[in-house]
Amino acid sequence: MKQGFLIALICTYYFLAFGQTTKLKQRDKSDTVFLSKLMEKYPQYFKEILLQKDSLNVQIVYTQINRDKNNKASFREFHFNLHDQHYFYPASTVKMPIAFLALEKLQELKIKGLDKNTTMVTDSSYNGQTIAYTQPNSADSRATIENYVKQIFLVSSNDAFNKLYEFLGQEYIQNKLAEKGYPDIIIKHRLDVFLTKEQNKATNPISFYDSTDQIVYQQPAQYSNAIFPTMNVHLGKGYFKNGELVNQPFDFSEKNRVYLQDQHHLLQSVLFPEAFKYKQRFNLNSSDQSLLKKTMSAFPRESDFPFYDTANYHDAYCKFLLYGSEKGTLPTSVRIFNKVGDAYGFLTDIAYLVDFENKVEFLLSATISCNSDGIYNDDKYDYEKIGYPFMKHLGEVFYQYELNRKKKIEPNLSSLLFDYDNKK
Repeated sequence: MKQGFLIALICTYYFLAFGQTTKLKQRDKSDTVFLSKLMEKYPQYFKEILLQKDSLNVQIVYTQINRDKNNKASFREFHFNLHDQHYFYPASTVKMPIAFLALEKLQELKIKGLDKNTTMVTDSSYNGQTIAYTQPNSADSRATIENYVKQIFLVSSNDAFNKLYEFLGQEYIQNKLAEKGYPDIIIKHRLDVFLTKEQNKATNPISFYDSTDQIVYQQPAQYSNAIFPTMNVHLGKGYFKNGELVNQPFDFSEKNRVYLQDQHHLLQSVLFPEAFKYKQRFNLNSSDQSLLKKTMSAFPRESDFPFYDTANYHDAYCKFLLYGSEKGTLPTSVRIFNKVGDAYGFLTDIAYLVDFENKVEFLLSATISCNSDGIYNDDKYDYEKIGYPFMKHLGEVFYQYELNRKKKIEPNLSSLLFDYDNKK
């Protein structure tokens, strides 16, 4: 084994995030006791889930938060059934670090007149690429980084993700996440478009314009030379291709991959940057922080630009934990700062839940596979029967636990209060 690879492997296992246990320690059975015992108290919700935790690929990360007299947060993390070897497709949860990185890149470029509200024009130079000269659902039809970030968190727009992926490029994404302590993350393809491996390596030329239509910054087309960790992942017993059933496992080896705990820590590092080493944080200014926190926690109806009608985008559209597939209006005293993902039967939510009235806060991330027949691409997944109820009940159980958990000092959550009536 080469020395460099050995060092990288050791670093992966011993990566720390301010008081969190290492990945090696996570595998110890003691890490799962608390979460298992808590779920066992609710057999009506979790009996079958616990019995089938491996076949359903259920994984959970929960972080308990306590505050001191200065409101400084400390964390205690718990895990259930975490297995790096048990692959789950991250789906739209990959959009979260991409949004973070896009805002960070603007800070690092340090170009006068270039910010998240600068007009962004995406051109094409490679087969399969799409252009974007305008953004119809923005206030003035301009495409901007801010508008794409909003779309990602409000309704999980695939197009918005693709445009930010193209702004960053494969190599930048991989290198930046590795620098922050996430060498195992693989984000190598656009979403909801069928492109080849080579097409996903190529990203578009992009230009930014000021209010007088003068070019502020031009980024040429890029071609990635990134070398990703090798995956050999084949799941299920069959899949549909061009309307025909193929009776062999579906190949996920060239798909994106993000471990659940890495996603959990990515969100935590933005919400609680002071709890992470400087090199593990995202370089975001206060305006970026406010944009992310407000947009992550807002309901689609609380946005005018982009505008989303409640008939198609209900409050819980992107809030799986605590609400599942619930329709209608949700209480505004509870806010969930999160990113969800669902595809290929995998349902995932990475979340920070806050109840302002009852002074409750905790981090909870979970994923579950909802594909009981083992067939992929057939649009027959058990989201309604298994996935959404699991997410709803899991959120409810942890919320009730936190509601009743005695704390020496109540948290001051005022910094997380936003004017959602100001919908811009």
